[in-house]
Amino acid sequence: MILAFDGSSIDGTAYTDVVDLAHRSPGWLDDMVAAWSTYGLAVFAALMAVGWWRARRVSPAAAVSALAVPAIVFAAYGVNDVLKLLVREDRPCQSLQVITLEACPAPGDWSFPSNHTAIAAAAAMALLFVSRRLGAVAAGAACAMAASRVWVGAHYPHDVAAGVVVGALVAALAMVTLRRQPDSLVRWITGTRLRPLVLAS
Repeated sequence: MILAFDGSSIDGTAYTDVVDLAHRSPGWLDDMVAAWSTYGLAVFAALMAVGWWRARRVSPAAAVSALAVPAIVFAAYGVNDVLKLLVREDRPCQSLQVITLEACPAPGDWSFPSNHTAIAAAAAMALLFVSRRLGAVAAGAACAMAASRVWVGAHYPHDVAAGVVVGALVAALAMVTLRRQPDSLVRWITGTRLRPLVLAS
């Protein structure tokens, strides 16, 4: 048997309250939340594409920042996944043995922090450096993603809160670092076949 941390003592009651509310809610609402929880990350990919398209018409440096967003999101996911392996927290549906909207993952699919939420938060934070408007939209979507992961029963509230912190912190540090030396990256990219990615035709 795999030894794992049981996070139910932290906010297990809040988790079960949300899961109970989901069971009492209309089916159409549960379906919408479940669909967002499963497929909502595609919205962030679309926002990143829009951010890049607009940024390349502003300046090459802005386009470079926009191009970096997917890589930064991937980095945040990597950091978050390492934390999962270190903490090894069982999913709440396993510890509390509750029926959830989303199928309960197998043991070893750790809960803390939430990958979905970390990805969403990283995308939102990074996009804020590209466009405040797109970043604000992404931030709202990230909050909805965090809430949906608890609603469907996949995570405790503290899992998604930690995911927000991890994703936002990694993205902020990466974007600040990137902005300190954009010229060298612009020169490198414009000297390669990737030039169209940072210069509007």
